[in-house]
Amino acid sequence: MFLEIDDLLTPAEVAELSALAAKATFVDGRISSPHSTVKKNTQIDHADAAYQASSSLLAAALRRSEPFINFAFPAAMAPPLLARYGPGMAYGMHVDSAIIPLGQRQLRSDISCTVFISEPDAYDGGALAIRVGTRVVEFKLKAGAAIVYPSTTLHEVVPVTRGQRLVGITFIESHIVDPMMRELLYELDEVAALEGLNMAPENRNRLQYVRSNLRRLWGTS
Repeated sequence: MFLEIDDLLTPAEVAELSALAAKATFVDGRISSPHSTVKKNTQIDHADAAYQASSSLLAAALRRSEPFINFAFPAAMAPPLLARYGPGMAYGMHVDSAIIPLGQRQLRSDISCTVFISEPDAYDGGALAIRVGTRVVEFKLKAGAAIVYPSTTLHEVVPVTRGQRLVGITFIESHIVDPMMRELLYELDEVAALEGLNMAPENRNRLQYVRSNLRRLWGTS
């Protein structure tokens, strides 16, 4: 299950991230995946002051997003990172790493997130292509929008042939590990939000009973 968030970033935040990226140092993207033979992009240098500023801005946007919180059930999140693709760059078909170092602990990547910062007409190619069964679904969203999807999927960034693709990426460890359980809880919560006030109080209480106890049963601490 995927979630598109049309307005994760405000126009002012898109402009700020674009300005930070324009002045920042970018390094070979394989620094974070040294054994990859399909990754050809650049990412912001962690030693650059713009890294912390851009990462904090993206993280704050995700943490304030009710759709993101409701969909991901986040327990922990890797610091978001700016990635840039120019002509000839791509990230071939791959699956994201299951475990990511995060300070003194390791993060299990249950959910991946791409935040689009460049407008789609600023570059050709560069779509995020996710394999679903025998089909591939492509996402090339407007600046400020995000796509949230299971880290277990095979996906790629198709080659950029013109312009520059600037995105923010991060990985989320969810309180609900199983994607099917996570989807069911998300749908239950959506029904409760949309229809709860129309229910008789006793039925609303029964729905809340199911939602709360499924979270206890399926969730991690």
